[in-house]
Amino acid sequence: EVQLVESGGGLVQPGGSLRLSCAASGFTFSNVGMTWVRQAPGKELEWVSIISHGGSTTIYADSVKGRFTVSRDNAKNMLYLQMNNLKPEDSAVYYCVWGMGTSGRRGQGTQVTVSS
Repeated sequence: EVQLVESGGGLVQPGGSLRLSCAASGFTFSNVGMTWVRQAPGKELEWVSIISHGGSTTIYADSVKGRFTVSRDNAKNMLYLQMNNLKPEDSAVYYCVWGMGTSGRRGQGTQVTVSS
């Protein structure tokens, strides 16, 4: 069974940084591309970043390009999202998603709040 557990969220001031982690289990992590998505209250689910199974290809939404970096450690079955220069509009629950899209299995999410 696919299991994904996100962590690393919290409250941060504008301009600050956070690193989100996603621990994956129940499948061969190194064979699967992964996605980060987020959802703010009252808004639709928004994809943030995609990384290929080997990590050589990464894609970012325009809203986070140049500020966020996705990476993975296939030896540890871990997915990461480094978020720098955070803005209030980045506040949302962040989820890691199995596969390269928004419709796959996801974890329980981790809350990111950017506020002064």
